[in-house]
Amino acid sequence: MKIGMNMLLWTNHVTEQHFSIVDTLKKTGYDGVELFLGEGDEKHYSKLGNHFSSIDMGVTAVGALSPDQNIASPDKKVRAAGLEQLKWTIDMAAAANVEVICGPFHSTFAYFTRQPPTIEEKQWSNEMLWHAAEYAKQANIILTPEAVNRFECYLYNTMADLGAMVEAVNHPNLGAMFDTHHANIEEKSQSSAIKTIAPHLKHVHISENDRGTPGSGQINFNDAFSALKEINYDGWLTIEAFSTIIPEFANAINVWRDYSPSEEIYTEGLKLIKNGMGID
Repeated sequence: MKIGMNMLLWTNHVTEQHFSIVDTLKKTGYDGVELFLGEGDEKHYSKLGNHFSSIDMGVTAVGALSPDQNIASPDKKVRAAGLEQLKWTIDMAAAANVEVICGPFHSTFAYFTRQPPTIEEKQWSNEMLWHAAEYAKQANIILTPEAVNRFECYLYNTMADLGAMVEAVNHPNLGAMFDTHHANIEEKSQSSAIKTIAPHLKHVHISENDRGTPGSGQINFNDAFSALKEINYDGWLTIEAFSTIIPEFANAINVWRDYSPSEEIYTEGLKLIKNGMGID
């Protein structure tokens, strides 16, 4: 099992100027970092990956699609554009030595039709996800689409729905991820949700209900950790928390205030995970 920290707490585009943060996370006890893949080229991400490798830090990543790249769209050209974006994301991830790409890239984040999801939308999304997973195979990268809460997505909100999607796509390079924040809104309990997705679970986000310091809010982390231990989960446990440091990005995800000091988030969050999972 590996513990990671999502760099979105500080930036939506990691560069050399953020290496000091990564180095601090390494000294604190983290096994890796998680990047948002939104801009840059292979040279840029290769430079990042080389630094992370030099200090023995693993890497995971977050990918996303814009409205004109929605792979659940009825428009073939939009779906094709989405697949090309996913391939670009995979290429950048491969350059940075990324192991897992997560995120709600089964559709476009915060895009709504104001109707329930249709069978056709899910089929269109599944087809593109299969092609993306096939492309990811050559880079030995696992794709883990994310079910997010009803205020950020309409296509997939629960682990039951997400599990059905993974089974429908049926590709070894596509699994599922679980996020404690979204489960706190959409599921009956953390443990039941984890057990539901257990056969397909490849990535986990540890995130408080207010996106601040894990363990400082309302989420029942004991329930989550107990279930993760019960299913013998051995993948990444990555803390995801947000701030207002990058206003444009914060506004895009409806973050209007800072929830906790960044140092508190990554130090206390690490302690929570280690205590909860029984890691020395």
